[in-house]
Amino acid sequence: MAEGFRLRVCFRKAGRLRHLSHLETMRACERAARRAGLPYAVSQGFTPRMKMAFGPALPVGTAGEREYYDLMLASFVPPDEACRSLEGVSAVEIAPHLCGYVPVKERSLGAALTIAAYDVTVEGGIPHEEIGRALARIVETGTLGIDHKGKHKVFDLTEALPKEPDVTTQDGQPVARIWVRMGERGSIRPEALIDAALGAHARTIVTRTDLFIEDKGVWRRPL
Repeated sequence: MAEGFRLRVCFRKAGRLRHLSHLETMRACERAARRAGLPYAVSQGFTPRMKMAFGPALPVGTAGEREYYDLMLASFVPPDEACRSLEGVSAVEIAPHLCGYVPVKERSLGAALTIAAYDVTVEGGIPHEEIGRALARIVETGTLGIDHKGKHKVFDLTEALPKEPDVTTQDGQPVARIWVRMGERGSIRPEALIDAALGAHARTIVTRTDLFIEDKGVWRRPL
């Protein structure tokens, strides 16, 4: 097959490796593909590069449970075999846990993934009911202005938050599940929403738990 085979890899980014930058994450995954001996395809030109494309970047310090990249292969490798090979040469904290093939001409991950789910653990002893009420008040205002890197953005919360936040208690700590919509104008960082709700810079631990493709109001995982 001249076009090759588009292997989609679902991997985690956890523990100390959540502090890797997006570029460092890309390099780690590229090294794993080389060490695994996969028949990866390369680009044309003077500086051939491995044909690999990633989903939306994670902020430094944010963990991810289901992150994705696509790797073009020059020949077919059974997905379970490819996953085992990658897992065997990857650190546990950035290892893949699922692989599968997708159509070569399918939209890129960056364009297709428009919904992200986050779990935000809020430290400091604030009851989860209080956090829930505070988030509800923010959502009811309809808009949220955020200053980031010298720029001020105003988000329409009816568009930016496809679901209302949900706050529960897990292992004795409040955890806010926040869904955000990603697009050309960017997306709300969940910790910024928590800061706005609580009126202070709360100590948070953020994990992106899932990513979805939205099609006519239906959400599906990319793999």
